Amino acid sequence: MAGTGASPLKRAEHFIWLTARVLEQRRFTHHFLGGSADAVETALAAYLHEDGGYGHALEPDLRGPASQPLHTAHALSVLDSIGRCSGLRVERICRFLTEVSTTEGALPALLPSQRGYPAAPFIPIVDNPPAELLATGPVVGLLHRNAVWHAWLFRATDFCWAAVDALEKSHPYEIEAAVAFLDGAPDRARAEAAADRLGRLVREQRLAVLDPERRAEHPVAAGYAPGEQHFPYDYARTPESLARRWFTDEELERSLDHLAAEQQADGGWPVNWRQWAPGTALEGRPLVTLKALLTLRAHGRSLG
Repeated sequence: MAGTGASPLKRAEHFIWLTARVLEQRRFTHHFLGGSADAVETALAAYLHEDGGYGHALEPDLRGPASQPLHTAHALSVLDSIGRCSGLRVERICRFLTEVSTTEGALPALLPSQRGYPAAPFIPIVDNPPAELLATGPVVGLLHRNAVWHAWLFRATDFCWAAVDALEKSHPYEIEAAVAFLDGAPDRARAEAAADRLGRLVREQRLAVLDPERRAEHPVAAGYAPGEQHFPYDYARTPESLARRWFTDEELERSLDHLAAEQQADGGWPVNWRQWAPGTALEGRPLVTLKALLTLRAHGRSLG
C-alpha cells in the first residue's frame, strides 16, 4: 500500500489497482508503467458491438448494453491516446456514426435506445434527439487530428463550424467540446480566430475559475452540481491547445497547483459532477484520476 509519503504517481497507482475497471488499469499501465497498447485495445474491445458502436457503460453515466455516441466518443479518445485511431477499427466506428447521425449529419448526445436502461438524470432521453456540438465536436476534432478521411466528416464538420460560430451564451462542457473541435479542425486560421472569440466569451461569462482561492465567487452553470466549476486546465489539457492562449502563465499555474492539490488521501481524484448512483461514482473516479495525471504531465508537472 502506498503511504502518505509516496509520490503522487505511486499513490494514484495504488488507487487504480484498488478501484479501477480493467480498461483503466490497462490505460494507466500503458501511460505510466510502459505497458502495451495492445492490452488497452483488448480491454476496450469488451465494450464494442457488432454495429461498430460502443456500449456497456463505457461512459459510466450511461448503463446497459446499447451503443451510444458518448460511449463511442469515449472509445475514440482511448484509441487516440494509444496511437490506434486509424484503419478498419475507425472505419467501422465511422459507419456507426453515419447510421446514428441526425438529418444535419451530426451526433445527438443520447439515442432513444437508452430507454429502459439506467442513465444519469441530467442526460434526457427523447424520441428525436437533436444534434449537439457537445457530442459531435470532440469526435470530429479527434478524427481530423488523426488525418482520418471518411464521408461522414464533411457534414459533421460543417455542423461544428456553424455551432461554434453561433455560440454566444454557453457553459463549460460545451466550450470544452468546441475546443476539442477547434484543436483538430483543418482550417487552422479559422480555428484560431474562433478560439480567440471563445476565449473572450469564457472570460466575460466567467466560465473558468481563474483564482482557486476565490472559487466561491464564481457562478456554477445552470443544471450543474454545486462545486461543478471549471478551471483553465479543463480547457487547455495540453500546452498545444488553442485554449492555452486564453490564460496567463500565472492563471494556468495556479489552476495546475489546484489540480495537484485535489488528489485525495486514497490516491485518486474526486468527481465534481452530480453523483446519482454509487457504481457510477466509483467508476468515474479512476477516469478523472487518469485525466488529472495526464494533464499534469502534459504541462510539465513532476509526478514523482
